[in-house]
Amino acid sequence: MSKVWIPTIANFFLPGAGYLILGVKRALSLMWLPGFVALTIVEFGIQDSEPNLYWLMFAAVFVINLAFAIDVYQLAQEKAEQAA
Repeated sequence: MSKVWIPTIANFFLPGAGYLILGVKRALSLMWLPGFVALTIVEFGIQDSEPNLYWLMFAAVFVINLAFAIDVYQLAQEKAEQAA
């Protein structure tokens, strides 16, 4: 069970990390990781200068992270079922 949740949680907080844990989509993961780090820096950077846009950016990043978490969760479940 934890084999499914660890990459899911990792991918939510740091998109790409969950794929690396599973051993899938490695090349894409290595590109997504710095991209999301940069996006998070921009997100926090506009918090003071553009407070109205910050919540839109926060919501967008949350939805994207959720989508990455769902994707890796489904991949992890498929991988676990194949191993069983």
